[in-house]
Amino acid sequence: MLTRAITGFLFITTIIAGIYFNAIVAMCLFSLIALISINEFYGLTKKSSTIKPIKFWGALTGLLLIMISCLIILKIVEFKFIVIPILMLFLTFFIELYRKKENPFINISYTILGILYIVIPFVMLFHLGFYVNNGFTNNYSFQIILGFFILLWVNDTGAYLAGRFFGKHKLFERISPNKTWEGSIGGTLVTVAGAYILSIFFTNLNLTNWVVLSILVAVFGGLGDLAESMLKRSLGVKDSGKLLPGHGGVLDRIDGLLLSVPFVYSYLHLIS
Repeated sequence: MLTRAITGFLFITTIIAGIYFNAIVAMCLFSLIALISINEFYGLTKKSSTIKPIKFWGALTGLLLIMISCLIILKIVEFKFIVIPILMLFLTFFIELYRKKENPFINISYTILGILYIVIPFVMLFHLGFYVNNGFTNNYSFQIILGFFILLWVNDTGAYLAGRFFGKHKLFERISPNKTWEGSIGGTLVTVAGAYILSIFFTNLNLTNWVVLSILVAVFGGLGDLAESMLKRSLGVKDSGKLLPGHGGVLDRIDGLLLSVPFVYSYLHLIS
């Protein structure tokens, strides 16, 4: 328990510091997390005799995709440079031709899925840092990114505590036996309460929009957690890695983020 608490504290502190400092540091932090997570995603297939993703190529493509996308958002490079990682995605098909592995299209699918599943949400998350006063701008602010993480952490904690003390009805027993409806509902209520507190200190969004974001994070963050559990269960793996003692891998800690960010990002685009 102590190891888990220390690891969690250091992980959270690193994220907060990276987001708060400036946009370049946030970009580097997200790129590092994405790279580690892509490697863990490919590592999930190690027990499979039929799935052999192109690990190095996938990691390189993913890293270039997130860094070039963030540099475009920062207006440091022109939009045309996005063709580099896009072409690399399509080159995956030709690389697989020369590997002479069984199930080539399964290998291609897992290689590309690892990139899109992890990198695209992180690019969206980075862009949230430029949403200021009801629209996307050229000015970076940590408020919405940090607020998003806080809501995610509050939801996880609230769902865990509510499930532990009140949980009776299973949510998705075939995928995650410990998750309950009571935990999910409790986590959502606590997250909405957290949104109210955030709206007082983080004024880039009003109370209504913070509440909407909290519901999106609670619902799709929980489903994202279940989706990663479904992936691990299908591959016969318990944790995505061992980098974070007491927590498993980095991918295990950001699974809710990956499938909730697109909905948060889309909502903010719709109201801007």
